Amino acid sequence: MKRALLLASGGLDSTTVAYQLSAAGVDVFPVFFDYGQHCVDIEWNRVNEVLPPNMRRPERINISDIFKGSRSRLIMEADLWKEEVHDDDLYIPYRTMLFFSASASYAQTIDVLDVYTGFINSNHAKEIDCTAAFMNSLDGLISSIGPVRFHSPFRNFSKTDVAKIAAHIGVPIGRTYSCQASSIFPCGACPNCVERLNALMEADLV
Repeated sequence: MKRALLLASGGLDSTTVAYQLSAAGVDVFPVFFDYGQHCVDIEWNRVNEVLPPNMRRPERINISDIFKGSRSRLIMEADLWKEEVHDDDLYIPYRTMLFFSASASYAQTIDVLDVYTGFINSNHAKEIDCTAAFMNSLDGLISSIGPVRFHSPFRNFSKTDVAKIAAHIGVPIGRTYSCQASSIFPCGACPNCVERLNALMEADLV
């Protein structure tokens, strides 16, 4: 049986990849990164809830010390009744590169050579390490370092594309969580919430 490590966040994209891998009979090792995000508790609860029931339970890895002191609103939750949150406020430098590096190290440690992510080609100006161009260049870099290979099947997809796939294969879309600004309920206004809502509308799912 093929084995793979999956970066799982409890969001729509990574959960859809989880369902695809499960349907393909892959033995998946889900990994959840606690990087100090203010919504870590709800994300952790959701990732345990939305992964396919026959999949291994996720491993929680704490890397939060790295971002201690960060002023990002992904770390320091804003009071949405009093404060506006803009794209730039949510940026965390090198976060995605850290995810890739840590997951590759962990994967090789447990003798898994394929790492899957749900990253899509981001439209957020600051998320330059979530673009298809970045992921394509990463392929060339890691091939010269070690045997682990990254797979981002949605790297050239839109959120609408992913939403349609998710609905088709039975992903519990309504239970996934990806809000960037609120740790209790989706705010409906942060970049992730807006992108998600637009995608669901375009896919005729709401």
